Amino acid sequence: MTTAFDPIDLSGTRLANRIAMAPMTRSRAYGPGLTPTDSTVEYYAQRASAGLIITEGIQPSVIGQGYPDTPGLHSAEQIAAWRRVTDAVHAAGGRIFAQLMHAGRIGHPVLWPDRELLSVGPSAVAADGQLYTHEGPKDFLPPRELSGDEVRATVGEFADAARNAIEAGFDGVELHGANGYLIHQFLSTNSNLRTDEWGGPVENRVRFAVEVAKAVAAAIGAERTGLRLSPGNVYNGIVETDTEATYLALVEGLEPLGLGYLHITENAPVRELTLALRKQFSGTLILNPSTEGPTDHAALALIEDGAADIVAFGALFLANPDLPVRLRSAGPYNTPDPATFFGGGDKGYTDYPELTA
Repeated sequence: MTTAFDPIDLSGTRLANRIAMAPMTRSRAYGPGLTPTDSTVEYYAQRASAGLIITEGIQPSVIGQGYPDTPGLHSAEQIAAWRRVTDAVHAAGGRIFAQLMHAGRIGHPVLWPDRELLSVGPSAVAADGQLYTHEGPKDFLPPRELSGDEVRATVGEFADAARNAIEAGFDGVELHGANGYLIHQFLSTNSNLRTDEWGGPVENRVRFAVEVAKAVAAAIGAERTGLRLSPGNVYNGIVETDTEATYLALVEGLEPLGLGYLHITENAPVRELTLALRKQFSGTLILNPSTEGPTDHAALALIEDGAADIVAFGALFLANPDLPVRLRSAGPYNTPDPATFFGGGDKGYTDYPELTA
């Protein structure tokens, strides 16, 4: 029987185990030009015992930034700074993918050097709610609708950032198609009101995600390209009126590309859809299970049952740098401190203790 502690070949990248660190925004890119710091290097190296680390969301362009102090991969200084992170993880025996996240309409002019800029999206529809900024909460603004040429240019930005990721030493990239960000906005029926080739029926709404994956696969290799999805997720004002049809059509479009993996973040109750997507996708499936089910060592049964090839852990990995060791012994676990999740210093970032003998 396959267990979480068995190695796995991820399309040519050998992982020591089947436990992944899920991507988690930490908002600590305090270096020049939104670059990782010494603390970032330490944070990821501490967690190199994961079979696979997937980084926090990294914006592929200036306008792709959606939160304060999040890092980019669109400048030479950012590439150089991330190289220090990947070198440290590799020296510790780990593997690390960069998550490329374009926030789309989830952003605000106060985040960017040019405050005349507007966020962009498939349609000029604002998300509900507010964004935290260093200047206090800001209402989301209607984004500027991307023209057809700009949609294609944005696809190119993902491919360029993927090339930068490989130059920075990453083992691959994960495209963030979940949680209400740009790729997800194109999938949704309330944020995508377009009537051209990028909107309307399901086959058009999935086109952006497929074209981004295709462009990135062509740039760095399909085996080094993954995609994260969150079917049924209403975060950031997303509405899905045809979830099953949308994601089945999307995975059908992705299947010929031979991507390295599909990463599903579950939103209960969608296990039935997860299993349907697993059946349709022939590659490796990473599962970040719903918080309504087990989120500690009990979640490893998903691998033994064949529901997933790799299980990803978020907050538990944030608080337990040696999580694979703790999972093997069924705990104990450090408790995550939500007050230190976003921004701040090393407290709640690099100071969680490891198990002692």
